Amino acid sequence: MAEYTQQQLLDLVNTVQVAPGNARVRALTQRIVSDLFKTIDEMDVSADEFWSAVDWLSRLGASGQTGLITAGLGFDRLLDIRADEADQKAGRVGGTPRAIEGPLFVAGAPTAKAEVRVDEGEPKGEVFVMEGQVLDLAGQPVPHAMVDVWHANEQGGYSHFFPGMKPYELRRRIETDAQGQYRFRTALPPGYSIPPNSPTSELFEALGRHGHRPAHIHFLVVAPGKRTLTTQVNIPGDTYIDDDFAFATRDGLVVELERDVAPAGYESLGITQPFVRSRFNFVLQNAVTEDEALPLTRMERVKA
Repeated sequence: MAEYTQQQLLDLVNTVQVAPGNARVRALTQRIVSDLFKTIDEMDVSADEFWSAVDWLSRLGASGQTGLITAGLGFDRLLDIRADEADQKAGRVGGTPRAIEGPLFVAGAPTAKAEVRVDEGEPKGEVFVMEGQVLDLAGQPVPHAMVDVWHANEQGGYSHFFPGMKPYELRRRIETDAQGQYRFRTALPPGYSIPPNSPTSELFEALGRHGHRPAHIHFLVVAPGKRTLTTQVNIPGDTYIDDDFAFATRDGLVVELERDVAPAGYESLGITQPFVRSRFNFVLQNAVTEDEALPLTRMERVKA
């Protein structure tokens, strides 16, 4: 039996071991635990507050909303800012800005050549076509690049996560043609909010913050020898475009909309009436290492 002071307990927690373990994990854990010990002491956290937080974390994990919390507390954008700063320091400039991936990517979406209809059935909103090219930093086309696209439905739901949606609904992969061209038809997506009556909403209510995201479309763009690009574009005019709870809006990623575009030339996408169009080119940096060109999302990289 032993009695400890706070510092003695912390020292033991941070130093006791029976095997070498992982030095990086040990260092990170020591820092996090030390900061939490300090927070509990300096903020006079009560036992009830502590165990309430533990209960919230348990419910958060069970809800599958951890990725919403990381975005809403700025961690996702922080990692992008650090990556941007590292690029600037290394003199790597140009290309389409990266933007947070979000927690709702699903691999294996159906693949199409050059163009595809992302939505299905009768339009659920304004008919929207986005088109452009995948280019390199010299402005040359990148043929046969793969463009993953995914976005929310009219209720703010994503397939595989929202009840009632078909597998891979509003998710497609597009292989660009020899000129790096892509285009897709879908319905102009709306913004959406975090799930109500959830661990995520509980925290944001306690913080006095909203949980709204402006309308956006996600992309993962990959090509041999090119740096994999994870990004998203915003639809202009959304109330929350400058007040995104995930802090993901970026200069250069707000598209321009052309309305009442004539349908001629878009018959292959089933368009017979005037529609909304946006032209947007993705510009890829060259990969410095093979790792940078891997067609992996964030969780795929972790598992790899």
